[in-house]
Amino acid sequence: MSEREVRVAVIGAGMSGIGAAIHMSRAGIDDFVLLERGDEPGGTWRDNTYPGCACDVPTALYSYSFAPKPDWSRAFAPREEIHRYLLDVAGTHGVADRIRCGADVLGAEWEEDRQRWSIRTSAGEYAAQVLVSATGPWSEPAIPPIPGLDEFEGKVFHSSRWDHEHDLDGARVATIGSGASAVQFVPAIQPRVERLTVFQRTAHWVLPKPDRPLGSRAQRVFRRYPASQRALRNGIYYGSELLGMAMRNPRLLKPLQAAGEAHIRRSVEDPRLRRVLTPDYTLGCKRLLFSNDWYPALTRPNVEVVPHAVERVRANGVVDAGGVEHAVDTIVLGTGFTITDLPIAERVRGRAGATLAETWGGSPTGYLGSVVHGFPNFFILLGPNIGNGHSSAFVLSETQIGYLVDALGAMSRTGLASVEVREDVQARFNAEVQSRLQGTVWNAGGCSSYYLDVNGRNSTMFPGSTIELRRRLSRFERGDFAIRAAEPVPAAA
Repeated sequence: MSEREVRVAVIGAGMSGIGAAIHMSRAGIDDFVLLERGDEPGGTWRDNTYPGCACDVPTALYSYSFAPKPDWSRAFAPREEIHRYLLDVAGTHGVADRIRCGADVLGAEWEEDRQRWSIRTSAGEYAAQVLVSATGPWSEPAIPPIPGLDEFEGKVFHSSRWDHEHDLDGARVATIGSGASAVQFVPAIQPRVERLTVFQRTAHWVLPKPDRPLGSRAQRVFRRYPASQRALRNGIYYGSELLGMAMRNPRLLKPLQAAGEAHIRRSVEDPRLRRVLTPDYTLGCKRLLFSNDWYPALTRPNVEVVPHAVERVRANGVVDAGGVEHAVDTIVLGTGFTITDLPIAERVRGRAGATLAETWGGSPTGYLGSVVHGFPNFFILLGPNIGNGHSSAFVLSETQIGYLVDALGAMSRTGLASVEVREDVQARFNAEVQSRLQGTVWNAGGCSSYYLDVNGRNSTMFPGSTIELRRRLSRFERGDFAIRAAEPVPAAA
């Protein structure tokens, strides 16, 4: 089968991929394709169907700036509603037909002589001038290497691959992990199961979730007066920036941490359980969680919190680090995602023939979380050191997409075949980032989190505000890049 030529190939049709497609289309860039491995678009909001799954960022901010939705059902929307929103936006803005579902990218290689990316997918081959990774950090579940897990005689599944055919009614369930997913699905399944054993290696700070239904009156106001919804979005955005400022100056987090401690005291009467659930590190060092029913669920008679890691799994039970075996028939892995160890990094080969994974050596680096030296015409959405613990992924992604579109425009206007961020530019940026991260709560908060990679380096977070990030990504600066002009087309004889 011959390869299909496109100007831009985007890997992934989740929130970032759909957003990139729409922004490119609005900028007059029409020669692109979205390569999606799933059977429909939606990314993490398609895959994560576990009970209780919902957004933990206010939906007024967790949405595209160009596509407000006046009829969200709640302040923090449930998964199904967000997934439907993504599908509707893709259809309304005319990019749904650019999505190739069932096209898993098996490999992509930069061909220097052609100045093109050669892309192999499960649905055929493509050649593209520009390759965009929009796979996101929450696309691949992290399966812990627990001894004996494959010998368990009951049912095992990851929360992001929930087995809805498995009946939990009356089951004895163990959940390994107590992070963002578990905080949502544990209260949802607790009333159904006979026994629920929650293995908690590290306690998380959980604050009250200011969620509420958005009734017909609020929806009518948003629909009739769109400026009111924009004002709400802006208010939430700038309010979240204050939280970001505190995370960069941990002493400012003391009042919020006191609120977290009060939330535990109000919700948990048992002093022993309260001690188990109270973290011993500064709030914000790990991902900040929000829930009104997590703590109450853990106090129910059919729930046991085991404050230890799992040592091994046996045929009919789970052994904790204290040597105690807990009899269970179902294991749910709430163990998160491969945040810093992106699977796509093993499939993309740059100018020197090395993969992203080989180039990074366990510590992802780039420039402004968007481009990587050695990988011409390659852009990453939600890449290294662009994360934060306070704002919305939509804000970050749209900011990067603006940078991508500006780069594509500059390449067209000036006749460039390829652009590659200079090594010295990338090195200076990463030295700055690592220096500025030292005093933040993510590095100095006293915990070990998924923000830190296998080498102990924070390759996830950006040490400034999203206001700063938006300024730095507001324009594609040609001087930051090594460029190669397009070869002139020979005149006709």
